[in-house]
Amino acid sequence: MVSLDDIRKADQALHGRVLRTPLVHSASFSKQLGGEVFLKLENLQKTGSFKLRGAAYKIQRNLSRIGPRGVVAASAGNHAQGVALAAREAGIPATIVMPEWASITKQESTRAYGGQVLLKGQGIAECIDEALALAETGMTFIHPYDDPETIAGQGTIALEIFNKLPDPDLILVPIGGGGLIGGIAAAAKALRPETRVIGVQAAACPSAYRSREMGQVVKVEAEKTIADGIAVKQPGELTFQIIQEKVDEILLVEEEEIGYAVLTLLEREKILAEGAGAVPVGALINPSTAIPKGSKVVLVISGGNVDMPLLNRILKKGLLRNGRMMKFAVNLEDTPGSLAELLTLIAKLQANVLKIDHRRNEEDLPIYVSRVELELETRGWEHLNEVAEGLRKSGYVIELKHG
Repeated sequence: MVSLDDIRKADQALHGRVLRTPLVHSASFSKQLGGEVFLKLENLQKTGSFKLRGAAYKIQRNLSRIGPRGVVAASAGNHAQGVALAAREAGIPATIVMPEWASITKQESTRAYGGQVLLKGQGIAECIDEALALAETGMTFIHPYDDPETIAGQGTIALEIFNKLPDPDLILVPIGGGGLIGGIAAAAKALRPETRVIGVQAAACPSAYRSREMGQVVKVEAEKTIADGIAVKQPGELTFQIIQEKVDEILLVEEEEIGYAVLTLLEREKILAEGAGAVPVGALINPSTAIPKGSKVVLVISGGNVDMPLLNRILKKGLLRNGRMMKFAVNLEDTPGSLAELLTLIAKLQANVLKIDHRRNEEDLPIYVSRVELELETRGWEHLNEVAEGLRKSGYVIELKHG
């Protein structure tokens, strides 16, 4: 088990090696909750994720025992970058085993931090097996979550939270393998037992949630999720023990809620978070999450390493979900001025054209008809419905698109 003393030792060892990230008050979320909401911004950490803390402490703690071949780790992204940077700053080599599907952005970021990337297999379990095999050749294995020193490093986040906010009622923390929530819960419950620590997990990969239900570590089948950083099919043995003893509850969030959370953080707070880092916001804005009015709530925004193509899809989907974007198709007579008339009407309805695709000569269209597909910026569902009704009243037969 990891103690408060262990976490304090980690905090001393990490002084000057990691950033003490901000704890900022959110006026918009506080108003929505009817309490006080604070954001712990680990997306601003070096490498863009909390993972640097555990990796750096593990390496510093064992530096005298690490051989000339350095360290090896298995990760799809954030742990990879954390280990690579921590190893470079310690002056030792690092080999990172990543799944073959790992994003090119995260592969290149890991290399940029000094790590040697080895692509192997389709899952993290295969990567860990390969990393353990390499450890037999003289490398030191840095586990992504199920290690007491890694957990202690992650737990330093809680010390920073309590240093700024001594009496939080609730801390919402993402859960993947359990290292982050394990460290935070171990520190929080020692500092203030009445503070509730709640884990948040993607419903697409509910390994900690199911394990808690079953009372033992279980492996789940994972679906595709935009919270790929916490898509871990089973929690660690040590982390699960801490979760059972010190975590008050685990919540699940759906993909739409995660996407909306990413959009909301970016739009309201000007904070870029990856899907895994945004899940606490997804839980907060879910009406079924019971948080007493007047509570002091901390949301741990664990990382901000999101691929730009994925971010574009998340934002577009979120805008469609909120009625902030309208997509539709309409057939027009293929005569001069017909498209101009449509665009003039859209302007009168105070919608903004984002994209237009004008097609002729399609097989299913009469020869004097063209098909126009448009994306419009709208103010919300009320305005979107006003635009649709205005188009219909003017004689246009529109086909609304929802994706």
